[in-house]
Amino acid sequence: MTRHRLALTGGLVLVLIAGFCFLGPLIHHTDQTDVDLVNAALPPGAGHLLGTDTNGFDVLGRLMTGGRLSLEIGLLAALISTLIGTLYGAVAGLAGGVVDGFLMRLVDVMLSIPFLFVVLILSARFAASAVSLSLVIGGFSWLLSARLIRGEVLALRVREFVLAAKVMGASRRRIILTHLIPHALGVIIINATFQVADAIIVVSALGFLGFGMTYPTVDWGSQLADGASYLSTGYWWLVYPVGACIVLTVLALNLLADALRDAIGRPTSPSSQN
Repeated sequence: MTRHRLALTGGLVLVLIAGFCFLGPLIHHTDQTDVDLVNAALPPGAGHLLGTDTNGFDVLGRLMTGGRLSLEIGLLAALISTLIGTLYGAVAGLAGGVVDGFLMRLVDVMLSIPFLFVVLILSARFAASAVSLSLVIGGFSWLLSARLIRGEVLALRVREFVLAAKVMGASRRRIILTHLIPHALGVIIINATFQVADAIIVVSALGFLGFGMTYPTVDWGSQLADGASYLSTGYWWLVYPVGACIVLTVLALNLLADALRDAIGRPTSPSSQN
């Protein structure tokens, strides 16, 4: 399968998943707040296409609401990470010299701290919500983005249009916002796509470990954690559907990002920049 077809496949899967999560609840109406123990742990059937969980919630409706929250957190976290990383990397790359060295050594120090360890501590300290999780994940996942954008800016700052802007007296702020970031937009978009996939994985991991959303709000990770303990008893519908949703979403995002990277141009690896 060619890259073009992979991109189309990834994009189509993402559209279907987004429609399933955001438009699905408008068609498939379910109660996701009130426990119904009478209908708990029902297998897939006519009344419940994917069965019910141990609290009586419709699994299909649970997938929709949990997926909507996971996608919202992933998108917001990726936006925060991309904004911080882009501005930080652009400033470091344009400044060069001592300023660049100091800023990038600071990034190196922060990269030495286990990302998931920090996120777990902050998630345990503050009440989990869509906004708080997005801020925590986005606020600590911009480091590689900064190195990537910094490498791109190092190559752009010696181009004629940047040198001409300097000669004409343009401020560094204007050079960054008007010349450097727009010309690095392809790399930024590619990196942001990967960031969404990474954020969804982190959200799922936090939910699975018990640091995600709490009842009655649910994300894919906490839904997976709730069903994992019942897999050995034969309640497969509590685990496999949500696991498939996570895998398909992340795979589709990675396929789309790879296709964009090939179409726009492969960015320099952040690990190759000192």
